[in-house]
Amino acid sequence: MRSWGLWAELEAFYRRYLQRCNEHRFAELGEFVDDDVRVNDADHGLRKYIDGLSAVGEALPDLHWDLRHLLVDGEYLSVHLFDRGTTRDGVPVSTQELAMYRLAGGRIVEVWGDLDHERLVRESRPAGS
Repeated sequence: MRSWGLWAELEAFYRRYLQRCNEHRFAELGEFVDDDVRVNDADHGLRKYIDGLSAVGEALPDLHWDLRHLLVDGEYLSVHLFDRGTTRDGVPVSTQELAMYRLAGGRIVEVWGDLDHERLVRESRPAGS
């Protein structure tokens, strides 16, 4: 039997994390993300994690992640997100994102997914730059 209390707790955790991201308060993600976080099976670290999100946030000042689906299985969270924003030149950009997170000690320790934030940053630049 699954523990609905744990499921609700993990859902609330992720929604708080996503809210912090949507507020572009990336420097505060240490509350949610482990210092030694791994991304797509590679050592990444919290600083690089924050820097990557900050770069996208700078390129797309109104970047917003819309949560479409959230699945919880033990210490794993799987999410389907729709990422959208507008470039500084007023061009809308968007992508879908699928990600899976593993939590331990109350924080995200591993992330896997088709995190195409670099594409959003590329598309936010004027042609030829």
